[in-house]
Amino acid sequence: MSLMMAFCVVLIALSVGDIISTKTKAFIPSVFVSALLFLFGFWTFFPSDIVALAGFQKPIILLSMYLLITHMGTMLSVRELMEQWKTIVVALSGVIGICLMTLTFGRVLFGWETVVTATPPLTGGIVAAIMMSDAATAKGLADLAVLAIIMYVMQGFVGYPLTAIMLKKEGNRLLNIFKSGEVKLQEDTKDELAVASGEKFRIFPKIPQKYQTTYIILAKLGLVAWAAIAFAAAIDEFISKYVICLIFGVIAAEVGFIERKPLNLSGSFGFFMTGLMAFIFTGLGKATPQMLGEIAVPLMGIIILGVLGMGILSMLIGKALGYTKEMAFAVALTALYGFPPNYILTEEAVKALTEKEEERKYLMDQMLPKMLVGGFTTVTIVSVIVAGIFVKML
Repeated sequence: MSLMMAFCVVLIALSVGDIISTKTKAFIPSVFVSALLFLFGFWTFFPSDIVALAGFQKPIILLSMYLLITHMGTMLSVRELMEQWKTIVVALSGVIGICLMTLTFGRVLFGWETVVTATPPLTGGIVAAIMMSDAATAKGLADLAVLAIIMYVMQGFVGYPLTAIMLKKEGNRLLNIFKSGEVKLQEDTKDELAVASGEKFRIFPKIPQKYQTTYIILAKLGLVAWAAIAFAAAIDEFISKYVICLIFGVIAAEVGFIERKPLNLSGSFGFFMTGLMAFIFTGLGKATPQMLGEIAVPLMGIIILGVLGMGILSMLIGKALGYTKEMAFAVALTALYGFPPNYILTEEAVKALTEKEEERKYLMDQMLPKMLVGGFTTVTIVSVIVAGIFVKML
């Protein structure tokens, strides 16, 4: 498959997802549709390295991840980041709910080794899946090694539609509050606008508009991401480099070193997001029909039990902290996919519900920080800790 053919095939799969999501007003999320298309594509005519053939190879994907996460940090303020402790507690409660349900009911239904291998990938990202797959292989449990990887690959098929439903319900609730006048945007966000403009903590002078070129904006964003990665390396990644990138993005925007939403200003956001979304689906190449058939029962059983436990505990804890059950469950569900689907799903829900810019901004301000922090808490940090504990239990 040639470069341009692979590029077109990948983009068509992503585009169909967008079209169906728009037509159904995000009832069927784009990432769910695109994931299905990639899955069937890998089963038929997609080469296993189609994303790399399309030009989205590992270096550009890593670059995209670093720049996008730093960019996301510029969309938050220090105050917002500090206020997200409740989100972290809710996200943690969701992970605990998964573990409690799988290690009790799951153990009875599927056996100890199966649930111990499959639970960490369900709580987060690829690192946890690889850790458990390697541990199962070392024990001679080849089928469970496959289960760990397939669990990571397939959990999004449950997480995407559930999150879309939760976010739309929460978005409708928030929109009704906004339209009723209970929230006065002009008064309530005066301080927020000062923060958003970077004036509150600014120590760097504002660069004139004529110098805010694509190259200059990307150079500054790159410097912030580079500093974040270097700092993470200096502390032996005691805190994940992705989390550090987010924090450095917040700080850099607050002090005025970099503009808010730099990738949007440079016109680069869409390109980097496209590559990253395409790369997310490469894992589906491992999910052959034969593999899925062999592990279908424990796979679906553990996902259902885990999501049930996640939902119950996150809603209870969320209610105690003042979150609605929909928002709490949506935050917990980020464990099933992380970034960037958490951003895409939030944006799609808001886009489907709103027509006016001020409504869109209000919903994004209310939901996006929670979804971003929830995803980084579960996928980037907690899942690796859970996997480290579960490896010793296998």
